[in-house]
Amino acid sequence: MSGIAGVARAGQTELVDQMLDKMSHRGRDWRETRESQGTTFGVVGSKIQKHDRAELKSSDLVRDRAGKGHFAQAQVRPGGFVLTRGRLGVRPLYYGWTRDGAFCFASEMKGLLAAARDIHELPLGWSFDGKQMNKLTEIVVQVPEAGEPESFAVELRSRLEKAVQNRIGDGNVGAWLSGGLDSSVMAALARPHVDRLHTFAAGLPGAPDLEFARAVAEFIHSDHHECIVQPEEIFATLSDAIYALESFDALLVRSSVMNYLVAKAASEFVPAVFSGEGGDELFAGYEYLKALDPANLSSELVDITNRLHNTALQRVDRCSSAFGTVAHVAFLDPDVVDYALKIPAGLKLRNGVEKWVLREAMKGLLPASVLRRPKAKFWEGAGVEDFLAQYAEQKISAADFERERQLPNGLRLNTKEELYYYRIFREHFGEFDDLSWMGRTKGSPVA
Repeated sequence: MSGIAGVARAGQTELVDQMLDKMSHRGRDWRETRESQGTTFGVVGSKIQKHDRAELKSSDLVRDRAGKGHFAQAQVRPGGFVLTRGRLGVRPLYYGWTRDGAFCFASEMKGLLAAARDIHELPLGWSFDGKQMNKLTEIVVQVPEAGEPESFAVELRSRLEKAVQNRIGDGNVGAWLSGGLDSSVMAALARPHVDRLHTFAAGLPGAPDLEFARAVAEFIHSDHHECIVQPEEIFATLSDAIYALESFDALLVRSSVMNYLVAKAASEFVPAVFSGEGGDELFAGYEYLKALDPANLSSELVDITNRLHNTALQRVDRCSSAFGTVAHVAFLDPDVVDYALKIPAGLKLRNGVEKWVLREAMKGLLPASVLRRPKAKFWEGAGVEDFLAQYAEQKISAADFERERQLPNGLRLNTKEELYYYRIFREHFGEFDDLSWMGRTKGSPVA
């Protein structure tokens, strides 16, 4: 995890430093700013990203990466840059133009705002030089492979083990552990490769996540930490979480509040964590998928996987980066993704059981109660449920909602909860003529 920024013009060190200042949380251990070939660019980085510093000095390349295939970068060219982003968009990258027309980029929107109000998100799997967009790679539906169910489970487990092991580093790593299947898989696979594994769970008192996470931690013998959150802490955290998140999408904010708090707790112990994002999208973990025509399941899974970059992956990136840590999403390792796309859809959702092949792959490594646990959204399992929606209902009148829900840029807010979050977002960032760079969760509730 690093923070990168640049302006396609020489003599802009002060401006690039201002951009990096806004993203200093992404790398608190070192900073490099350079001018080369008529451009100015820089990086903030952490100790575990030392290779990014060496690359900057040797090749005029600034990169934010966290594992194989997970990167966003800018390569200097005479008078400009070529921006490139990985095919899943695990690492963020935004671009725009300064008021006097200079092409610029930054890892976070707040960093780019130091130079421009014209915000665009670089599409996943594309490159852009300020004039020409080029698609390099994409996630598409694959022809399923033939084979026995057990063989798919064995190969999937092998690929997941390698994906986790390749991200262990020096062993100083932990895991966000909600007690759901996906985060539990990451923790269980990491545990044999480290002397001590710190795991972290957050929730309101009595939240289901706390109980399930505790069971997993006892089973794998991790050093477990619980973040018991009181309602007042959620309200106090909202503004900071929305600033870090750079979004007012209601479902995304709900899940980010607890994620922000557990990320803060984890940062006191480890510089990197594993997170379970991607499991639901690759292996059919959502309840609504059961109602689909089986013939359409594979295309739907590809669609929601391609939507991760500015929803759940944005949450993971911003919550971890806010405290200077790296979050590894090993489910989205290229070798795992490539194989998952070839597993028959009927093995992902089988006899009404979601993520069937993943559950088979993990037999013996997790408690039976966790292997059988149905999907719960992060904010539901943490005990938040409609807590924040009810709070917003008290804060915003029906008249205020009708008057304010239509934004000046044409976007229509879905609920009072979303308006409440938008007000906080606007306090931090102001209003935008175009919000197309900000993702919104598929299937978000509407008023």
